[in-house]
Amino acid sequence: MDVVRFSVGTLTAIPVRPPSKVDRSVTVPGMIVAPLAVLPLGLMVALVCWGGRELDLAPIAVAATAIAALALGSRAFHLDGLSDTADALTCSYDAERSLEVMKRGDAGPAGASALVLVLGIQIGALTALLGLAWGPLLAGTLVCVSRGVTVVMSVRGVPAARDTGLAATYVGTIAPGVAVACWVVLTAVLGVVMEVNDLPWWRAVVCAAVALLAVAWLVRRAAKRFGGVAGDVFGAAVEVSLALLLLAST
Repeated sequence: MDVVRFSVGTLTAIPVRPPSKVDRSVTVPGMIVAPLAVLPLGLMVALVCWGGRELDLAPIAVAATAIAALALGSRAFHLDGLSDTADALTCSYDAERSLEVMKRGDAGPAGASALVLVLGIQIGALTALLGLAWGPLLAGTLVCVSRGVTVVMSVRGVPAARDTGLAATYVGTIAPGVAVACWVVLTAVLGVVMEVNDLPWWRAVVCAAVALLAVAWLVRRAAKRFGGVAGDVFGAAVEVSLALLLLAST
């Protein structure tokens, strides 16, 4: 139960009791079950999309409402990470200064621009998915799949930017085989939902590949600039991967 409480409490705004301990025995499996922990958020997005479409509301407004609900459902946790990471990557080539900017948390020009661009892609792509018969289901599934990047970010060989902090307890701990297995399962589930929407199953493979390539680039960039990844980089990876998953699915 500590694993579930940690994962749900960290990745969503759903009120849960705090885990009795927070160490690798809890945080590592918590990253692995992240796609399951956000199932309520995926369901919420699907219901907002379905309800708005059934009421014949403006598609782009429905998509924006769904993305807003998702942000509220996660306390804008990942959006904050996206903004901080963008600012840190553009403020300086000095690792210590970049990490200081990331920790400070106030949004600068790069962070604000990243939020506008990534949210714009998410809303635009989600608008297109509303035209599919089971598009709301696909949208909710993609929300859950996007949280699978936490496994990739935590795989062995990925360095942590700091020796302290919550991220230091799970970065570089997950075996590559586990990460591969998780993404095979996520891609298979996504392929089934694609088939339900009369879309070719291989589009799920394309979506997964695009998201994973973006995350790999982000990890490489963070390792070069900061010496590794931090919690904010996880948030950036989630938001960027969701945007690209939604876009590739169209």
